[in-house]
Amino acid sequence: MDMHPLYAAFDPYLIWFYRITGYAFVDFLIGTFILALITLMIGEFTISLAYLANRKDIAKHIGDAVRYQNISVDAIEAGNKKAYSAANKVANEAFGKSFFQQIALSAGFLWPVPFALGWMHFRFADVDFRVIFTNWTVGYAFVFFPLCVLAYLAIKRIKYRLPYFRGIKARLDADASRHKHMRSFADL
Repeated sequence: MDMHPLYAAFDPYLIWFYRITGYAFVDFLIGTFILALITLMIGEFTISLAYLANRKDIAKHIGDAVRYQNISVDAIEAGNKKAYSAANKVANEAFGKSFFQQIALSAGFLWPVPFALGWMHFRFADVDFRVIFTNWTVGYAFVFFPLCVLAYLAIKRIKYRLPYFRGIKARLDADASRHKHMRSFADL
């Protein structure tokens, strides 16, 4: 089976990370970790673009959720159960919209993973790793996912030190500070 032209274009650059030390397993770990870093950084970048494109809509849904939640708490405080019920219903709808927007943004973080695994399939489909103290073997994906978790933890620590993501964080903080304080029933 021939490698897809997209994979073939990136193959010489990606495979270089798999040939750093000359020790096959160590190189595989280093290369896969770097591939996971690249994959997750692309995901982070696309999430930031999606956030910037939908920033006003996201702020509207969050603002609606906070406003109607506060109205419902005010209505309960005033003893108006009918107003509370109506405001609470609208607040729940706004919370739902906000929640699913945030889920969609989070899912955008992982879209490059299948492409990375597709490239790895062309390169490492026949490579198996023996699990220590057993007769079992695992493939490249078994190694990729734990290294993806480690790459995520590394990215989480350094992301906001990078100028672009520092700017995104400033926008997120500015947007969050524009919202009113959401009251809860504990405030009563």
